[in-house]
Amino acid sequence: MDDFAGRPGAAFVAGGTGAIGAAIVRLLAARGSDIAFTYRANQDAAHALIEEMEAFGRRAAATALDLTDEEATARAVRGAAADFGGLHTLVYAAGPHVPMTHLSKVTPGRYRTQLEADAVAFFNLVHPALSVLRESRGSIVAVTTVATRRFPVRDGLSSGAKGAVEAVARALAAEEGRYGVRVNCVAPGMLTDGMASRLISSGELDEEALAVARRNIPLRRFGQARDIAEAVVFLASERAGFITGQALGVDGGYSV
Repeated sequence: MDDFAGRPGAAFVAGGTGAIGAAIVRLLAARGSDIAFTYRANQDAAHALIEEMEAFGRRAAATALDLTDEEATARAVRGAAADFGGLHTLVYAAGPHVPMTHLSKVTPGRYRTQLEADAVAFFNLVHPALSVLRESRGSIVAVTTVATRRFPVRDGLSSGAKGAVEAVARALAAEEGRYGVRVNCVAPGMLTDGMASRLISSGELDEEALAVARRNIPLRRFGQARDIAEAVVFLASERAGFITGQALGVDGGYSV
């Protein structure tokens, strides 16, 4: 499929070197899109990903960026739009590692930091892109979490901020639809890579917890970053041209 072949401009992916973000970048390139992506600190991974994109015959560029920096984020978005001749897709796949902990043990200051690192960062990214996406009648897709639908204990630090992202995404879908801009979310469940793998390796999710998690998933298995990428790229494409304001759970049925 060449969903984006012939589309002017590029896709802009925030968080392109994470497991999910990198899978999205690869799939967008495979489907015909040039790519601008951001990363927080992993320059080696960013350079390697650019080489992969160029092997696809796609143009790619990477920018080191702290999304909580409003002005720097706006410069990155506008710079990418200028360099690539516009943007047809904006993907928010960023976000810090979130430890699993009971909300009673989360200080208000820690919660505020999480909101800034996720919900505020999402708005910092989207706001300067709206005028560009209106020109291209483009699409925004945010990667959130299934925990906004079915809450797993100790995940409130993540789901609170991601719930704010989903609320803003719905609001943007309602307001920007008249300009042809679509806004959707993809809500991952448990994956074998990405944040879930870090929780497993850190011991925050032990074997007993993993067994319980599998029993709660109708498909009785965990997903992969590629599963999330497929959903994101579908929603960004014209195949989903009449879908907006939605949050697609990619969770093996956990939220059923």
